[in-house]
Amino acid sequence: MYGILHSEDYRSRYADNLSKEMPRIPCVRGVEEFWAFVEAGRTLADLHINYESVEPYTVTYKGGALFMEDLTDADYRVEKMKFGGKGKDRSTVIYNSRITMTNIPLEAYDYVVNGKPALEWVMERQVVKTDKDSGIINDANQYAIETVGDPAYPLRLFQRMITVSLETMKIVRSLPPLEIATGPSTQDRVAAE
Repeated sequence: MYGILHSEDYRSRYADNLSKEMPRIPCVRGVEEFWAFVEAGRTLADLHINYESVEPYTVTYKGGALFMEDLTDADYRVEKMKFGGKGKDRSTVIYNSRITMTNIPLEAYDYVVNGKPALEWVMERQVVKTDKDSGIINDANQYAIETVGDPAYPLRLFQRMITVSLETMKIVRSLPPLEIATGPSTQDRVAAE
């Protein structure tokens, strides 16, 4: 099911229905397609559940890798990430006044969750923000230090999400076309073969 839910054919064909009701999972026409969706779904689920353990994508840092080795814990403090080039250059993300990531592959923004690229979700959530009504401060840095034990967690999370996004889109684009079965269910056909 998870594989079919990521199929671009499925999402475009049933876009109107998906915006109004719970998804319905169709039976695919052939056994090969069925197993392709199963394997893709398993791989995607593992990738999405274990996103915090994937290898962070290697970005280029303004100032170079040697510059990054000299940073202290305080240098990883994030207030709000933003795009470079007057907010237009998505290949560059300004993490804070000391750290700028460049050469971010634009294809990483193709993985969209609830209408927004996953990378932009990370950028929006890894901030310091005060709720207007309650006055409660949501501080990603506090979570990174106290819960995760890594002051660079927001930076590494962004890099991991680049990896997750690129791998997700590679799997999604390798899915077979969605051809819906008519007649006996896929389970009946698989059992018969």
